[in-house]
Amino acid sequence: MTKGNIDRVIWIVLDSVGMGEMPDAKDFGDVGVNTIGNVSKALGGLKVPNMESLGLGNIDGIKGVNRVDSPKGCFARFAEASRGKDTTTGHWEMSGVISDVPFPTYPEGFPQDIIEAFEKATGRKVIGNKPASGTEILDELGEEHMKTGKVIVYTSADSVFQIAAHEQVVPLEELYKMCEIARNILVEPHAVARVIARPFVGKPGAFTRTPNRRDFSLVPPYDTILDKMKKAGYNVMAVGKIEDIFSGKGITEAVHTKDNMDGVDKTLEYMKEDKKGLIFTNLVDFDMKWGHRNDYKAYGKGLEDFDARLPEILNVMKDTDVLFITADHGCDPTTPGTDHTREYVPFIAYGKTLKEGVNLGTRHTFADMGQTLADIFETESIQNGKSFLAEVIK
Repeated sequence: MTKGNIDRVIWIVLDSVGMGEMPDAKDFGDVGVNTIGNVSKALGGLKVPNMESLGLGNIDGIKGVNRVDSPKGCFARFAEASRGKDTTTGHWEMSGVISDVPFPTYPEGFPQDIIEAFEKATGRKVIGNKPASGTEILDELGEEHMKTGKVIVYTSADSVFQIAAHEQVVPLEELYKMCEIARNILVEPHAVARVIARPFVGKPGAFTRTPNRRDFSLVPPYDTILDKMKKAGYNVMAVGKIEDIFSGKGITEAVHTKDNMDGVDKTLEYMKEDKKGLIFTNLVDFDMKWGHRNDYKAYGKGLEDFDARLPEILNVMKDTDVLFITADHGCDPTTPGTDHTREYVPFIAYGKTLKEGVNLGTRHTFADMGQTLADIFETESIQNGKSFLAEVIK
């Protein structure tokens, strides 16, 4: 059973599209950040009329996009209750898991005993072992890797253990197996959020990362809305890196993507299958390709490109569908750093079964989204969050 004649929710996460510093941003070194606002300011404005028509510019505190007089959607600003600003923390929280303790990070590289255990178990030596930009470390160490077969291990400001290897030097299956080994080694107190396979191709001076990235995440500590929906018999269809973020838990089927536009294509394909439940999509390019590389021009174009595809999604929606659009953290590409930023995230909800123009204000946790799904699909409640369904349902 569902409430309000809603059979399906399409939940799209614009990875890293934050909308302004949270009150505790200074604790994270993020004073003055505002991903949407600063990108818009740097470009002299953003052309996102479709998201604006749903209410993006009407959200409390948003900058850089236009308000409309009669928004067609419901909208809110969400604060993150967890102590973090990374992909895993953000997605887990919106699905019901609040992380009180941040995942471990390694600004000086990983402890030697971790590296030695990894080398012994994989049979390959390690080079790197430091925080680095994913593209710069290939320029620095890619040639040595190709000559020696040693794999590049690096981290970032996030809780990640990343393994880069040339596809002609280390076959993909071996790289993925190495990630599984690392995942098993990295337990408390070194339980990083994600182990990431970073395959690349090309020659020295012209290396490029491939779409064959894989994330090996921790398993959420307790059931999320995905688990509740799956147990209740609903489809939970994951697009992009959603399957990796939840380590496959609570997901009934999944498809990986090459880029944002492929993510939109795959979402539309699932929508046309007409299965009841949840389509959960992550569009990663904002974060991976543009935010971390401080490419605000491409970031702005990416927002405009997604906005231009939004009518396709709206046109395929059935009367019993609801659309959620949100983000998981910030990654302001106009700031000197290249790391995620501690920001509020925007939220838009739209569907024929929902009211128009409802301002839900500032919500205290991303988990309200997941609890609203539990309310819609009448599953068991999740551990955190408060449903806003009563405020938006017709």
